[in-house]
Amino acid sequence: MENLFLASAILVLHAYFGYPLSLYLLCLVRSRSVRKMEYHPTVSLIITVYNEENKIREKIENTLALVYPKDRLQIIVASDGSTDRTVPFSREYEKAGVEVLDIPERGGKESAQKEAVRVAGGEILAFTDAATMLDPDGLAKIVSNFHDESVGCVSSEDRLVGKDGKAGGEGSYVRYEMWLRNLESRCNSIVGLSGSFFAARKAVCEDFSGNMQSDFRTVLNSVKLGLRAVIEPDAFGYYLDVKKKHHEFERKVRTVLRGLTVFFHHLEFLNALDYGLFSYQYFCHKLLRWLVPFLLVLAFISNGILAGASFGYRALFLGQVLFYALAVWGVVSSRISALRPFQILRYFLTVNASISIAWWRYLRRDRVVYWSPSER
Repeated sequence: MENLFLASAILVLHAYFGYPLSLYLLCLVRSRSVRKMEYHPTVSLIITVYNEENKIREKIENTLALVYPKDRLQIIVASDGSTDRTVPFSREYEKAGVEVLDIPERGGKESAQKEAVRVAGGEILAFTDAATMLDPDGLAKIVSNFHDESVGCVSSEDRLVGKDGKAGGEGSYVRYEMWLRNLESRCNSIVGLSGSFFAARKAVCEDFSGNMQSDFRTVLNSVKLGLRAVIEPDAFGYYLDVKKKHHEFERKVRTVLRGLTVFFHHLEFLNALDYGLFSYQYFCHKLLRWLVPFLLVLAFISNGILAGASFGYRALFLGQVLFYALAVWGVVSSRISALRPFQILRYFLTVNASISIAWWRYLRRDRVVYWSPSER
């Protein structure tokens, strides 16, 4: 029982702290910088939309304001079977060079991206969402990384803000993820891209899947080609927090479920003989993180059984009880839910609950191909 408790506790700590610490120590002896410089290949910027009539004009205006040679930039709005005024609103910008790909039958985000990839003529393909705003120089900064021939795809950094302009519990989690990706990028390769804004070489997208999570699978395609995925720390994708917290929970379930689908279709990346350090990253950042809910349960039960054995185990068990009690309090109490520590505890609890549900749905063979964008 002691071994079970220690193993589960150590693995949880490694998932969130040990893994980034190992990358930090590795970066002290091995750092892979990116040879960036001003670089202007032809770029196809793909905006995938579904019923975004309230956001599409603002998104296109934001895209047209990007500082990039206009004769080397193709802008494609790919409508995934929109039934509102998204398409006619988008066509208002055709004279400005915007191409509208009106896909009549809804097939999901990745399916629409795949259709857009077929008509894209750029050497570099950039993908973004209607709800994500970019800085004027954001695209140029992303593209500058492709001057380095070892780079297959590039991620932006997420910037999540609430209506008050401040980040909440999810914002703190996003900042942690961005910090971790920066460590991964410095050492070797990141494991996942920011789906709201990323770019890849056209060759990486030749095997584009219409039913698997593109921001995850694009990394794997790059690694398979002997390339790496990096993050551009000065390119940001700005988007608002979801208006309703249950939408945040549902979105997380979908994201993990789609990630599990990609992961178990590509178990070959766990082979360290073929993929070296990336295999360790693939295991820690994805599978180990997704195993945390089960490890937490094992740690709690085994610690409870051991609590009668010594004062130390009783103290640890009471600490766990207090941790979960405060997290639940942060969920049910609107009075304290606005406090940052409780936001973080609440988000930790809901994230791991959503992972558990995603596992249950995956084992039941549920798969997510499309959904409506979360209201922000």
